[in-house]
Parts: sequence; structure tokens; C-alpha cells
Amino acid sequence: MPTKAPEDRYDAAPFVPEGAGLDVLRRAAADCRGCPLHRAATRTVFGAGNTDARVMLVGEQPGDQEDRQGRPFVGPAGKLLDRALAEAGIDPAAAYVTNAVKHFKFTRAEPRKRRIHKAPSLREMTACGPWLAAELALVEPELIVILGATAGKALLGSSFRVSQVRGTVLEEEIHGRPERLVPTVHPSAVLRADDREQAYQGLVADLKVAARALG
Repeated sequence: MPTKAPEDRYDAAPFVPEGAGLDVLRRAAADCRGCPLHRAATRTVFGAGNTDARVMLVGEQPGDQEDRQGRPFVGPAGKLLDRALAEAGIDPAAAYVTNAVKHFKFTRAEPRKRRIHKAPSLREMTACGPWLAAELALVEPELIVILGATAGKALLGSSFRVSQVRGTVLEEEIHGRPERLVPTVHPSAVLRADDREQAYQGLVADLKVAARALG
């Protein structure tokens, strides 16, 4: 019987070095083949920021610009997020930002056409979980801000609904650690909203809850 390729096991754990620092983790993640998403993506997009950060922001997955540049939240949604954080009283430069899934999942209508974001499956999110667990263990944030439904499902399970708990402080065990979390919408949802200003003010209001929780 042929041996399964690593990506067919849907488990990043064999690629995650134990007890490693951020630079070692980032280099190891570049070679991750823990699920099939690495095949089409340009590169792994690992988390970025200060390992002493009090707040960790967790999004869904890299977008087109992030995939090309290899850094999280560098596209339009990231710029909007930085503005909302600053308005809420959280220094974007003092946060650690990452995604639940480290490779860009996309579809194309035709070859060479624009790459269209496609939501990762629960299986893909679970496969990538060991990377997020390693980041949490290293950063040890006082608060996690969940950006959108996919990130929430990755951290809290498939029953998570961002509309039901956004702007509240949750206390849950995540990857074996007691954590405080504030869910909100993903900034890309603000960019897609019919009433963008109202959606943006809603994001800022949720982030102000996070700022108050940090004290």
C-alpha cells in the first residue's frame, strides 16, 4: 500500500519544532506540508509582531497580497484594521497578528485571472492548528481578538457564530491554555459591506471592548 503524502494527513504537527522561538517557527512553517493548501499558495504566511504583545489578533487566512508578500494583513483589510485599532486605542505596532490558516486558499474563474478567496474547510483549519498553538504558547497574550467567523471556528469550534458573541469578552480554554477572547468581524467584511461606515464603526466599537479588557 503506498505511503500517504504528508499533506494528505492534514496535520501540521510533524513540521512544528518544539520549544522554538519565533524565527525558528517561521522558517519551519515555510516548509510546512501539513495540508494540500501549500501546493497552490505562493508561500507560507506566518504571524508577525512582538512576542511580548499583550494582544494577539487572529484572522482567517492570508489574502492575495499577503500570499505574494509573505506577511499577514498587508492588503486593504490590514490597512483598515490598523486604522480601526488605532481609533479604538490599541497600538497596531504593539500587537501580534496571525491567521488560523497559513496558506492562501483560492479559486480562479480562468487561468491567469484574479485569484478569488475561498474559505478554508474545518479540516484545513484543524490541520493548521499546531502552528497557532505554538504561537499562543510563545506570545502568551493577555487577550485574543478573533477576526471573523472562520477564525472563531478554528479556535472555538464549528458552532461559533460571530454575530452572537461579537463585542463580548469570552473566557475559554484554547490549545490547553485559559484565554480571554473578544470576537469581531473580519476587516474584509467591512470592505464588502453595503454600509461601509456603519460596519467600520461596529468594528471599532468591538475593538474598544478589547482595549478596555486590556486595561
